[in-house]
Amino acid sequence: MLTPAELVWLLAAVAKGDEAAFERLYTATRAKLFGVVLRILRRQDLAEEVIQEVYVKIWNSAGQFNPGVASPITWMASIARNRAIDVVRKKGETSIEEEPSAMEVAADTPDPLARREMTEELRRLLECVGQLEPERQKLVLLAYYNGWSREQLAAKFEKPVNTVKTWLRRSMLDIRACLGLA
Repeated sequence: MLTPAELVWLLAAVAKGDEAAFERLYTATRAKLFGVVLRILRRQDLAEEVIQEVYVKIWNSAGQFNPGVASPITWMASIARNRAIDVVRKKGETSIEEEPSAMEVAADTPDPLARREMTEELRRLLECVGQLEPERQKLVLLAYYNGWSREQLAAKFEKPVNTVKTWLRRSMLDIRACLGLA
């Protein structure tokens, strides 16, 4: 994996139409972005289609990337995540009952490879999510990690959609405050 500075440089070059830089960016980030998409879609064929669309969007939007707002990989992962969620919502293929694994929380001690890849930023985020009540943790993870809609969450937690929206908003404010972003 390239450093964030190298990714910023590559995105700037891609914004100018540099195909070699785009190829390097693709090679360096494809596995990560594919993992994001596959985790949401749970179908390799769909994930492969979506990842192509994601890189077209990155090619077309590279000039909009602002390193002062987000890291390059975060920006690209957001594009991938949002596109995958759009596909899930459009196709309506994922039902709450079909996703028992969505409720599973990762072990407290990640394996050595995962620990190496985990950035300090991610550690801080996970610590902040861990400070939420267990029910709110599940809600946030299902919404932002698995891409569940508010309606799906309302059905799962047997609460009105407006309550779910309020819980999500308050949880995100708590996380922002914990991260020192409030």
